[in-house]
Amino acid sequence: MTDKGFRKGQVISISFAHLVHDIYSSFLAPLLPLLIDKLSLSYSLAGSLSIYQRLPALFNPFVGILAEKVKSHYFVIIAPAVTTIAMSLLGVAPGYIFLAVLLLVAGASSTFFHVPAPVMIRSFSGNRVGKGMSWFMLGGELARTLGPLVIVGAVNLMGLQGSYKLIPFGLLASVVLYVKLKDVPVEKKYVKRRGETPYGKVLKQHTAMFVNLSGIAFFRGAMKAALTLYLPVYLTRHGESLWMAGISLSVLQLSGAAGTYYSGTISDKIGRRKTLLIITTTAPLLMLVFMQVSGPVALILLGLIGFFLISSTSVMLAVVQELDSENLLFLNSIYMTISFVIGSLMVLVVGFLGDKVGLEPTYWFSALFALPAILFAWRIPERKN
Repeated sequence: MTDKGFRKGQVISISFAHLVHDIYSSFLAPLLPLLIDKLSLSYSLAGSLSIYQRLPALFNPFVGILAEKVKSHYFVIIAPAVTTIAMSLLGVAPGYIFLAVLLLVAGASSTFFHVPAPVMIRSFSGNRVGKGMSWFMLGGELARTLGPLVIVGAVNLMGLQGSYKLIPFGLLASVVLYVKLKDVPVEKKYVKRRGETPYGKVLKQHTAMFVNLSGIAFFRGAMKAALTLYLPVYLTRHGESLWMAGISLSVLQLSGAAGTYYSGTISDKIGRRKTLLIITTTAPLLMLVFMQVSGPVALILLGLIGFFLISSTSVMLAVVQELDSENLLFLNSIYMTISFVIGSLMVLVVGFLGDKVGLEPTYWFSALFALPAILFAWRIPERKN
């Protein structure tokens, strides 16, 4: 397949912005121990900070509607700078309230970035939507690995109070984006015009697709939460060192980045449904094997699991961007909201089960619970190229 209409420069620019933006938005977790000591926060207060950063995602549909009425490419241009400033100031925050405000600002900025950015990628990808989404998601997944390293390194060099010195790098990213994207807004064919189909009717037209995507996300959500959030705890409870647990998580995240990069491109060639069927079948089976081995074999399996665990994101984004609608900004915001709600719910479910029955049974449950996602992947209609 030729890359007809694939605008490489613009796709790389937005993917790079995704990398920079999400590097800064991942600063909170590595800084939490230091913020707890500095501000004498309880664990419950410290844990609640992540809620402030996530909360603006609930307004994704309203951002999607707004983005259809204004020049939304400026959201993508400005957001890295706003997120950079807010997250780099966490180290100098004088109290809990100040931290909460900074995280709300960063969360809102993240929402304004992630709603229009995939639609711009779609408009620049021509007939290679999967490839475009792969590049975009590669930036985001690499940021999850690089972000903690960046902020920990900065704090080691400059101290917690010196975190603000990272601000210029994010500002530079917005300057580069302005130069690259100021004259290339989202194509009008993806933006609702006055007098066209109401949003409620638009959503109703695509309800079946969102049910299928929600089913995939829901049944795989517990497995994803168990492996990405609770993996170090699981491994240390099974006798591994903290160092080995950290290495294992890095392997999972890096292989996940590779998965997001290749899965979209592969789905361009063999189809979205086939790719999702492979992903939804393989990941839980690998997890079941992983729980019965240890040592180097477990590390190899984690690499494989990461590839299939996280790779579905690129393909599902491509499915959304290929919906037959002139309201892609709005529809993308609905998908983002569904992902946020299901992801947050499954983190709570896995934590609750871990407390009640232990992580070992919870891991078994998460892997088996992921199998029904295969049925929803089968219901994804195959799009002819």
